[in-house]
Amino acid sequence: MRILLVEDHIELSRWLAKALRDARLTVECAMNGADADALLHTQEYALVILDLTLPKMDGLDVLKRMRARGSKTPVLILTARGGLNERVQGLNLGADDYLAKPFELAELEARVKALLRRSQGNEAVTLTCGALSFDTVSRLFSYGDVPLSLTPREYAVLEALIIRRGQAVPKEKLFDEVFALDDDANLDAIEIYIHRLRKKLESVSAGSVAITTLRGIGYLLEARGA
Repeated sequence: MRILLVEDHIELSRWLAKALRDARLTVECAMNGADADALLHTQEYALVILDLTLPKMDGLDVLKRMRARGSKTPVLILTARGGLNERVQGLNLGADDYLAKPFELAELEARVKALLRRSQGNEAVTLTCGALSFDTVSRLFSYGDVPLSLTPREYAVLEALIIRRGQAVPKEKLFDEVFALDDDANLDAIEIYIHRLRKKLESVSAGSVAITTLRGIGYLLEARGA
């Protein structure tokens, strides 16, 4: 899942981005309101973490313009402007949650996960494909009772596939969900992660769960007959 982090404090932005990536989320960063607004015009995100005091465009204006365009992307406001009036204003403009600085990382991660689950229409759900399962609360993959050890990029690719299990997912869609705009990668990088995932799935499932290439269409995660 790709998150847009809008925070102009460089060190805080880097720290938060690393923590969220360690939690197996794909994070893209914007350092001012104008850049965030431009990204939200053209890119899809599962969640926006939005500071309010931003250069070039205030965070509340970014939020207002998002909602005016009809965007329903969840927004978590994260700011030192924690007065009651501003919290009410932010929520009235369409924010989904509000966390004042300073904050505990564990609370931020819990709120992010709750918003992501809510946006998917499930407070707690396990997605399955054959014996392969993905717990959306713990955000862990396992095959039967065996946890899968995945790199963050492998994790992101497999998550995108299991969410759409039984459906072909275009390579371009996978690329957009796995890589941020500032990543030094091209579309063919997806094939590397597909290859690695196939080897790991084969090692635990003996071919009963596989990723199939549909040429010209995309990749399909499917359970095969015993």
